[in-house]
Amino acid sequence: MVTLNSFVKSYGKEKYADQIMPVLFIGHGSPMNAIDKNEYHTRWTKLGTTLPKPRAILVVSAHWLTRGTKVTAMEKPRTIHDFGGFPQALFDVQYPASGSPELSKETQKIITKTKVEPDFEWGLDHGTWSILLPMYPKADIPVFQLSIDYSQPPQYHYDLAKELSALRKKGVLIIGSGNIVHNLGMIDWGGKAYDWAIEFDARIKMFMDERNHSGIINYDKMGSIAKLAVPTNDHYLPLLYALALQEKNEPVSYFNEKCEMGSMSMRSVQIG
Repeated sequence: MVTLNSFVKSYGKEKYADQIMPVLFIGHGSPMNAIDKNEYHTRWTKLGTTLPKPRAILVVSAHWLTRGTKVTAMEKPRTIHDFGGFPQALFDVQYPASGSPELSKETQKIITKTKVEPDFEWGLDHGTWSILLPMYPKADIPVFQLSIDYSQPPQYHYDLAKELSALRKKGVLIIGSGNIVHNLGMIDWGGKAYDWAIEFDARIKMFMDERNHSGIINYDKMGSIAKLAVPTNDHYLPLLYALALQEKNEPVSYFNEKCEMGSMSMRSVQIG
């Protein structure tokens, strides 16, 4: 006998079967973008109204670096304020989205490249909640995070990310959150973008337009501009998690196409 509850539960899973969710890479920049009503906040707000509503959201954030790969598995992830020197209003922000233990277990199963460990301590760092607060202010969509094994090279992350493709067909919105160009040591708060930042950002866009993922993975072959644009690749690697999920002939579009503070690219990418 099919009860109403069992039908609703089944329908909740099956209604996503014919719909493949888009994939995003979002240049998140300063955590103040979460509460400042600036151009980035405005664009993220609009994005949340135009995308298909996801069953859940999986974020690969530049701010969760681990040895080995982990996935958050708690029912109620905490809001992590992993920064300093900002106004109290930013520390007061809470993003009380639920987690998704069910999809966390699913993620552990579908990734075969390595053993994925469940994590019950991390939560949602600002690479996640700072962009989701404008996109989904009601925090009514479950959110879970996949960590970046920072001991591994770029190709490893690209290959691992490909194994996440099944989640797109189950209503999961996958987001890489970082910045293509991210050099905090050369930040110029009021200055224009450095030429090398503009050039590196433009080359990565060209590679994306050409679907030259190898060029993006092996960004270090660009020499001196790569060393300036990506002095450490924590913010760059989330881009690979998004691009690895691009299917054949799947379009790429861009938003927030701007370099700011001299050495930070806010370029963001939508696949599908």
